Amino acid sequence: MKDQFDVIVIGSGAGGAPIAHILAKAGKEVLVLEKGPLLRTQQQDSHGVSDFKRDELFATGAEKRIQVPGMSNVGQSYYSSHVEPDVNDEPHVYIGADNRDYVTLEGYTAQVIGGGTQLYGAVSLRFSENDFKLKSYNEGRSDIADDPNGDVKREARDWPISYNDLEAYYCKAEKLVGLNGTSANQVKRFSVDSYQTPLKPNPISQYVEVGMDTLKMPRYRTPLAVITEDHAPSGRKVPVNSDEVKTSYVNRYGDPLGFKSNTWVTLLAPIQDLPNLTILTNCVVTHLECSGEKITRVQYFDPSGKPRFASAKITVVACSAIESIRLLQLSARMDSEFNRRIYQNDLLGKYFLTHCFGGAETVVPGRFDKSESLDSDWASDFCATDTFIKSNRLWAGGAMYNNTSDQALPISLARTHGSQDIDTIWKAFVDDTSLTGQALQDWIDANFGTRLSVSFMANQVPLKSNRIELHPNVKDKWNRPVAYIIKDWHSHDRYLMNILAEQCAKVLRFGCDGGIGQYPIEGQGGVYMAENARARIANHILGGARFGTDRNDSVLDANCRAWDFDNLYVTDGAFMPTSGGANPTLTIQANSFRIADHLLTRL
Repeated sequence: MKDQFDVIVIGSGAGGAPIAHILAKAGKEVLVLEKGPLLRTQQQDSHGVSDFKRDELFATGAEKRIQVPGMSNVGQSYYSSHVEPDVNDEPHVYIGADNRDYVTLEGYTAQVIGGGTQLYGAVSLRFSENDFKLKSYNEGRSDIADDPNGDVKREARDWPISYNDLEAYYCKAEKLVGLNGTSANQVKRFSVDSYQTPLKPNPISQYVEVGMDTLKMPRYRTPLAVITEDHAPSGRKVPVNSDEVKTSYVNRYGDPLGFKSNTWVTLLAPIQDLPNLTILTNCVVTHLECSGEKITRVQYFDPSGKPRFASAKITVVACSAIESIRLLQLSARMDSEFNRRIYQNDLLGKYFLTHCFGGAETVVPGRFDKSESLDSDWASDFCATDTFIKSNRLWAGGAMYNNTSDQALPISLARTHGSQDIDTIWKAFVDDTSLTGQALQDWIDANFGTRLSVSFMANQVPLKSNRIELHPNVKDKWNRPVAYIIKDWHSHDRYLMNILAEQCAKVLRFGCDGGIGQYPIEGQGGVYMAENARARIANHILGGARFGTDRNDSVLDANCRAWDFDNLYVTDGAFMPTSGGANPTLTIQANSFRIADHLLTRL
């Protein structure tokens, strides 16, 4: 096996695949190491049978029980899928609201070629210009609500790059990845519009149209990483009847058809036959080795469990933020020189971020076939405008969009009945003992095809106390300490979530009530209200190795290189100093394309 490369990329998702794509096409020797398997689409299989199964998100395998000693949820049931680790083998541990330790699956987006882009809903919004300069934006303000200790102004950071620096790379990502949507009415500036034409919205989304228009919220078709037309960069083609693309199976699952623009079908599959590209699957990277400022070797276990080594001029870590931080921390534990360099300050693992998110839901007057839809039809930047932010005493804004394909199937309707997300996937449905017999049939009849929600994504206040550490006692099946997640919500986070959830509720009240605004809402709020709110990190794993221009105030420089290493880069969401006011995948991809161009100047 070849063991010498120009670049080793650890992880094949949004942070890693763009770098592998650009450098391999430039003739560089590239090795991609992925912990999970390669799952092919129907078109990529000689027999026309996809490798995907229908448990990627719903985890409908056999019931298992948590058996990690010392955890407060020992004995609870869980259901694992084939693209997630078994929680007993590789748990994440978080501190609950009762200050006790709990095992969680949260934080594992997906272990598969393509990473989280295989399973996400594909919403691909750009960040707004303010998202890149929240320290500057909030300087001199005295009107920020629910921030008694001045945390916002003390902890907010400007990015070392601006929206203008990243805009060309947004364009590049949108073209190479393949998105549909519209740019008109977005608050972001577009130098090039590469969106494909969106398909007709699902009829259920008419209520969102009416609601946003009545409230004078400029709306646009939600940018989705799903092709609706032939996509030349990846060679993918859509059926003659493009409506065949419009299926809820494309989002929230692994897509067996190849329409969803994950990083496998868009960036890696088109170059998989290049002789200078090596992709190794089912390989677990254990640690990095260094000599002075150089990373000299990457050690990993191959699929048989045999330890192997590889070396490169450049090493890129893009395992998804929690596991990237953990890999660096594990490497530091094994080598005092690595430890000194990666901890040149005390910030590695600190300022871990996710997103403030939540929304509102109701039962609409009518039944619709939500299986004939993509993940979202309409979005608005209304909550990202300067007027909205300051009139509501917020530190930052956010994006709103409707979830068209939620509960598109009876099984997903059951799963989302009061669900708490990954850890409690069936809990609320199973615990509702009133839903049996005729009552269950009546409940499904009343709710199937009738529910509509509007969601928001917004910046979370960065706090040094929110962090990733190595757990002192719990180890994985390779005898390595697991990630220990210590995180809570700031008081302004809760305030912000309440404000934006009310905007989502207004859209439904006015939309379903023909503009009057009295329609009853089933529920609204933010993620902080969930039973396992401290663990709610499945949506967007960010921060912990932030980049910046001051070596004393960041882990990475402006090009995502670790300050005291010459050839170590971190390019997944860990680099973000603030979480942005929208879904982060497109921004991670755009930044990864930016770093790829930088690396070309070094090789």
